[in-house]
Amino acid sequence: MQPKEIKKVITLKDGREISIETGKLAKQADGSVVVRMGDTMILATVVGSQDAREGVDFLPLSVDYQEKFASAGRIPGGFLKREGRLSDYEILVSRLVDRAIRPLFPDDYHADVQVMISLISADNEALPDALAALAASAAISVSDLPFQGPIAEVRVAQIDGQMVVNPTREQLTEATLDLMIGATYDNITMVEGEMKEVSEEEMLEAILVGHEAIKDLCKAQTELVEEVGKTEKRTYDHENNDDALKQQLFDQFYDRYYEVAQKQIADKSERSKTFKEIKESYIESLPEDHELDLDMVGRYFHSIQKKASRDLVLNERKRLDGRELDQVRHIWSEVDYLPTAHGSAVFTRGETQSLTTVTLGTKLDEQMIDSAMVTGSNKFLLHYNFPAFSTGEVKPNRGPARREVGHGNLALRALKNMIPADEDNPYTIRVVSDILESNGSSSMATVCAGSLALMDAGIPIKAAVSGIAMGMISDPETGKYAILSDILGDEDHLGDMDFKVTGTQQGLTACQMDIKVDGLSPDVMKEALEQAKRGRLHILGEMSKTISESREDLKPNAPRSQTLKIDKDMIGAVIGPGGKIVQEIQKETETTVVIEEKNNAGYVTIFATNKENMEDAVRRVKNIVALPEVGEVYDGIVKNIMPFGAFIEFMPGKEGLLHISEIKWERLENMDGVMEVGEEVKVKLLEIDKKTGKFRLSRKVLLPRPERNPRS
Repeated sequence: MQPKEIKKVITLKDGREISIETGKLAKQADGSVVVRMGDTMILATVVGSQDAREGVDFLPLSVDYQEKFASAGRIPGGFLKREGRLSDYEILVSRLVDRAIRPLFPDDYHADVQVMISLISADNEALPDALAALAASAAISVSDLPFQGPIAEVRVAQIDGQMVVNPTREQLTEATLDLMIGATYDNITMVEGEMKEVSEEEMLEAILVGHEAIKDLCKAQTELVEEVGKTEKRTYDHENNDDALKQQLFDQFYDRYYEVAQKQIADKSERSKTFKEIKESYIESLPEDHELDLDMVGRYFHSIQKKASRDLVLNERKRLDGRELDQVRHIWSEVDYLPTAHGSAVFTRGETQSLTTVTLGTKLDEQMIDSAMVTGSNKFLLHYNFPAFSTGEVKPNRGPARREVGHGNLALRALKNMIPADEDNPYTIRVVSDILESNGSSSMATVCAGSLALMDAGIPIKAAVSGIAMGMISDPETGKYAILSDILGDEDHLGDMDFKVTGTQQGLTACQMDIKVDGLSPDVMKEALEQAKRGRLHILGEMSKTISESREDLKPNAPRSQTLKIDKDMIGAVIGPGGKIVQEIQKETETTVVIEEKNNAGYVTIFATNKENMEDAVRRVKNIVALPEVGEVYDGIVKNIMPFGAFIEFMPGKEGLLHISEIKWERLENMDGVMEVGEEVKVKLLEIDKKTGKFRLSRKVLLPRPERNPRS
């Protein structure tokens, strides 16, 4: 029996359509939909456990986005020829979806929820990452899971001064702003993207344009849920609660927590210890035979601490560490800290510290990209590492997790448009940020340290970049709110907004915003952006005290590069049969030689850490590609001896005939004993045959001509 499908179609302002269909595929999941735009199709499913696992007091939500290679008519590379673990790009899309939907599950819902999003048909005219969150939200909405959505995400790009919703991949190449915006019908929940030094006003305009488009997508999901009939959601009971005990603890301990907050203890460890002692003293006072649920007690104490800390900010305009609301923590930085790195910097802001290195490589070090929709290479890499010791914890080292991938990508977006264009930059550049201390916004420390390290390495970046993390605490009942600059880890946790902004003196380069409350007005967002700008410029000023522009030269141990443009037809001569010539050059000169064909010409780029080696390799390449000139004298080598003369290699890869009559002025009857293979001989190029291209050489014209004997 053919399944009955239910479909909703949304028409964008430019006439393109997005459809959401359910009831046809994956019917055993709690919820499933197919979202389609053009020929791009995404299947999203959600399954939620009926009960929470014992001891779980959070939402165990997992979101996985994967692009099937078959969607683009491709077979995966590698040995296994099948989709493997998620790529960094797929992880980043998964994070975009997670951050948009996670806040919309109830705080007391702790059952496992798994959202799986698969690209099953690919179309470059409709990029799937802008549709993934819509598909996930729709799948959850048509299930019986408790979800306070729907939400949707769209991409907004500024192209030729106009804001375009969900542009094509080709259009994106011309964009000066590229934002992903997530929202409910009423409120913005998530923003992330990159920009080319745009203004705060342009960014705010893009957010508002995106929200208008999202409203139509949310409305369609609401109508779809009504047609499906899943308006009743499952009941659950995942927490033990005792309202009387909660009130008792609040009445007894709120003032003590407020007093600790008022002390404005700057040291993170000391502040945490002082707060913790309040709860521990209460637990120690309990009789041994008490029957209280200590996990429940811990939640109540945590909520008291959170409220006391928030009230301090709202009532007294004071922060936990004693700073003013717009004050940035003390900054110190240093470059050239590591003697053997190609570039290095230490950036410390308060109790957050990044040690960042820059390594310069060749084209051979480029990252190869092989995904369902994109193939190619990447020559600017940024990796972010967050070891447990940076927060004084003990955890197993299992390599970069999704958080590390996300934070590294944000820093990469902040810096990448400041890197010289490919045609002006021969290097593969790898930036690595190791976080040595963390108490708020280590990703922004990475941006600052990365900018400093690039300048230290001598990379001619367009401008220095800094980043700042903004926060907000608000009370919807009183209307009070406070915007915080350069937030602490505690302020991130207890606040209502985490807004990271990066930029230069001229404008913004990247942003990431997560909003945890309803109703952030454009005016408040504008105020946050203006306060962030003041903080960003202050940080740039502090950075300039260490280094204000890129060094004029690379470090002594960094690879130098020189690029030679050659005729396309000479590429084979430089490579040689089976790569023999270029391999010899690299081995004998201790250099790396990269040969490319582009724009109907050949480009030979030579990398060396030694000036003499560079000059030697350049000379050899020039000799190979140099055109022989009639009348020029060359140092040749005898390659082969024939009865009628010898073949001389007078230029690399070029041989000419030295006829027996051109060896000496005296007449030679044969070649016996005249020359040996490998012998060096100076010759002059007499002629290039116009038809065959063969070279005629002479040795005798370089020798003194014997005088003729006078007639007797």
